[in-house]
Amino acid sequence: MRTTRADEFIEFAAGRAGPLFRSACLLTSGDTHLAEDLVQETLGRMYGLWRRMAGIDNPAAYAQTVLVRVYLTQRRRRSASERPLGELPDTPTEQGDDPALRVALLDALAQLAPKDRAVVVLRFWEDRSIEETAEAMNVSSAAVRTRSSRTLARLREQLGSSLAELVAAH
Repeated sequence: MRTTRADEFIEFAAGRAGPLFRSACLLTSGDTHLAEDLVQETLGRMYGLWRRMAGIDNPAAYAQTVLVRVYLTQRRRRSASERPLGELPDTPTEQGDDPALRVALLDALAQLAPKDRAVVVLRFWEDRSIEETAEAMNVSSAAVRTRSSRTLARLREQLGSSLAELVAAH
């Protein structure tokens, strides 16, 4: 049976939707609705490019790059900085997950500027190199290094001893 490009994309989208959603949740500080929108936009753009993707070595990494760029573009376009507050949705947690630690980290991420959050997600969640992060964000490697250093210092300051207490209790 012959596989069409559309079938290949459907298979790709099904396999990447979960990882894209998890990254989008981190970028949006747990806003699952916005994360879903970002994933949809990303997959829509990937579908538009799919015929030309034959020259791309790693479509999954390219999709992650598209996701970050869609997120940063969306943050720039947002006319109001309104962010609904409320409880995080009740979701089943994996054994070993600590909800208090997760909430503390998501709250700390929410306090960061969008570009700072993107650097943290790319560098430390997706384990990308400085160069890969710079390429995904369309900035220089030096900008990524500087932003990483300052952002981690800000996170340490925000979380302070509360993180140590949460980790010790875990």
